[in-house]
This record gives sequence, C-alpha cells and structure tokens, in this order.
Amino acid sequence: MTASYGTADAPRIAVRGEARLEVAPEIARIGVTVGARGRDRRAALDDLTRRNAAVLDLVRSYGDAVERLETGFLAITPETSAHGRGERVRTYHGRVHIGAVLRDFTSLGELVTRLADLELTQVDGPWWALRPDSPVHREARQQAVREAVQRAREYAEAVGASLAALVELADIGAESAGPRPPGGGARARSASLASLASAEEAPPLDLEPQRQQVYAQVNARFTMTPPRL
Repeated sequence: MTASYGTADAPRIAVRGEARLEVAPEIARIGVTVGARGRDRRAALDDLTRRNAAVLDLVRSYGDAVERLETGFLAITPETSAHGRGERVRTYHGRVHIGAVLRDFTSLGELVTRLADLELTQVDGPWWALRPDSPVHREARQQAVREAVQRAREYAEAVGASLAALVELADIGAESAGPRPPGGGARARSASLASLASAEEAPPLDLEPQRQQVYAQVNARFTMTPPRL
C-alpha cells in the first residue's frame, strides 16, 4: 500500500504514539506437581489420589483468595529394571499437575510454603500477571493515542500550522504482522520450590509481587492547515 503525502493545501503528518506503564500485578499463578509411587499400578494410583486430594483441600481452604483451581495432566509411568532378562516393572510412578490462580497475595507465601512442605510435591511460581481485561491495557492504549496527538500538534506548530483532521489511527502491526515490541505485555518471574519435608512446619515465604510493564503503540496520520514558512 502506497502512503499518500497530502497536498500543499492539506499536508499530512505521520507520527507514532507510545505508552509504557508500570503497575502492580493483579493475579499470581502457581503450579503444583504431585508425585506418588507404588509397587503396582493400583497402589501408585491410590497414593496419587490421596496426595492430590490433600493438595486440593489445602488450596481450597484459602477460600476467596483463590480465583481459579484446575488440574492439568495426570500420568502413571512404570519403571523397569535394568537387570535380568526381558523387561520387569520394578515400581510405578504417578504425577498430577495442578494450577492455581490467586487474587490475594497476603496468603500466597503461606500457601506456597505449606504446599512445598508436602512430601513428593513440587511448587513452581509464582508467575505475576494482569488479567486480560485489566483496565490498565485500556489506559495504556489511550495514553499512546494522546501522545500521538500531542506529537503531531507540536510538529504542526513548528511550521506555523495547526492540526485539521485525523486521517488514520492504527495499532502497530494491525495491517501487517511484526515482532512484538521489547518489554510489551506483562512479564513474569518464576521459581521452583522442591519439597521441604521436615518435622516442623516451615515459616511462610516472604514474596514480593513483581511490578508489570504494559506497552502500547499506535500509528497516526493527520492533515494540517497550510504552514507559514
């Protein structure tokens, strides 16, 4: 598509507006992988069922602090012996993955610590994020538009003119796919906590929420009054 550059009576200005906001996260995601083992498939499945129920009950005990709780995958895998003739199953290992989204960060450190204190349990996270429908995204887009208008107005004033009309306003990449701007969207940090099995209850972890960066870009084209050169 060939860009039009206007006329002497109605010159065009093309600018880019950008906005970058840094805000507190709205949710935190954690992943819990529960392990189990048994001499036969049924024993492994029974052990996994028991451990899975314990994790679900623990997470649910935090009530409204938990926004979503869901099971990802389940697997029962045989472990074969490396010695002897043929393949002989020595034991069975079970795994189930559980994902949780929390809205209340005050209880997150305690929950993560209690989960990691369970035997054969791995905790991954937290991953901090904003909700997809967060008003912060709207604020960033509007700020990028205002920045584009202000930039175009300054260019027009530099040549003794003023803005006349908006010709086009488009998201970056709306017309052709391109790379995502560096730093765009919410960033996440993750950590992995192995099981802390001990005789005494571990103290709650002190988790500091990671601030999120929201980035918006727009292209804008305007016409302006004839400049006074």
